[in-house]
Formats: sequence, C-alpha cells, structure tokens
Amino acid sequence: MKTLGVVESLWRYPVKSMGGEEVAQAFMGFSGIYGDRCFAFTNSAAPKGAPYLTASVQTRMVCLRPRFRHPERAAAPPNLAEAMSIPPGINPANADENDLAVDVVTPSGMVLAIDDPALLELLGEGINEKNRLRLVRSDRALTDCRPVSMISLQTIRQIETELAVPVDKRRFRANVYADLASNRGFEEDDLIGRTLRIGARAEMVILERDLRCKMISLDPVTGDHNPAFFRIVAREHDALAGVYCAVRVEGILTQGDPIQLLD
Repeated sequence: MKTLGVVESLWRYPVKSMGGEEVAQAFMGFSGIYGDRCFAFTNSAAPKGAPYLTASVQTRMVCLRPRFRHPERAAAPPNLAEAMSIPPGINPANADENDLAVDVVTPSGMVLAIDDPALLELLGEGINEKNRLRLVRSDRALTDCRPVSMISLQTIRQIETELAVPVDKRRFRANVYADLASNRGFEEDDLIGRTLRIGARAEMVILERDLRCKMISLDPVTGDHNPAFFRIVAREHDALAGVYCAVRVEGILTQGDPIQLLD
C-alpha cells in the first residue's frame, strides 16, 4: 500500500450549516461521521430536493457553535465494541437521543438548547416570513450529498495562492482534512474511484469532486460574505474543490492517522 499522507484534522458539524467542532477521534460509519449533522432545520421555502435552512439563506448560522451536552457519550455509538466483535461486522446502533443532546452557543455567549424556541426565533430573524422553520433530528447524517467529505491542505493552499489572501480551511466544512505528501494541490481529484484506508481499519471510496457554492464565501467566524472566494474556485476549478466519499469499512479515525491507497 502506498501512503499518501496523514489526517491533519477531523471535523463534525452537529447542526447542519452551523459551526463545526474539531475532534481528535471520530467513528466513521456507513452513514458518515458519528454525530455529524444529526440536527437540521427544515425550511418551507427551500426546494423540495434540499429542504433545509442553510447559511446561504441565513448567514448567521455559521457563527453559531453547537456543542454536545455529553461529549463523552457523543464520541461513538454505545455498542461499538460489541458490534465490531460480531462477524462479519454488525453496524453499530446510534445512541439514545439524549446522548446526542446539543446546545448552541451564540456569538454573544448565550447558550440555547437545540429545541429552545428562542433559537428558532433567532434563525428566523432577517429572512422572509415564507421561510417557516422546523427542527428535525436524524440517526443518519443530514448531508446534502455523500456521507463523508475530504479536502487536502495542499488544495486549500493553492486556492490561497490564487486568491492572494489567507484562507481559513474551515470555509470548506470538510470532515477530513488531509495533509498529502506530494504537496500538490487538487491531488485528491486523481483519486476518484480509488479506495483509501485511514488508520488500521477504516476504508472509504472516493466517489466524486465536491461542487461548491456560496458557503465557502462566508467567513466561518463572522459570517461576512466575500464572493471572491467562490469566484476564484468557480473560475479556476469549475467550482469544484475537495472530494466526496462513501464508506466501505467502518472504523475509528484519529488525527495523525496514515492515509493509504489500497487500489
């Protein structure tokens, strides 16, 4: 097996379109990273095929910081060890919903439970009244496309060079940030259709490039919109940056894990 690089960092996003949290270790199951996007807000004015409120409509969402109320219970499925010991490999069950309870920290420091009506009111401020919002929870990640996303630091650095301003990697909202040994931007594009092993067990297949939108133009701290970020990716890279992945073998990912090419 050829080692391509290492996992630089791992991220999950407890509430769709809100800020993410960096984790030292994460369970990657067939439906994605455990605890990733397990809450979302549906929006009655959104297209039926993509029914959620996102920061493209309510930019303040990226400034909100969800956190699990019981982080030790939100780290991995409660029956992970038992399920892994049953051949050929039983899918671990998700936790009781109380294990994945989420609070949201606002920029002012106020802490709101995910189901607090005040949070719903906050999300509705400044947007059209046609956008009727409702909280939903799922045992599977409420992603727009594939269960896991990955981008290399080298790709982000190339975009940074093209843009000639610093680029915060969090704009790309990936689950896996990879540090690749080749030091070449967009190398992950060459891995479409290939299988990677991360760490001792987990495997994922690279399916397709990640089509970008307005989200990368939003500052992940302030929510300020700078369209230059999306324009440069659209002009130089057909609006594509990073890759989407499907999970072939479930397992634990850890920061610093080797990323190896299997085929």
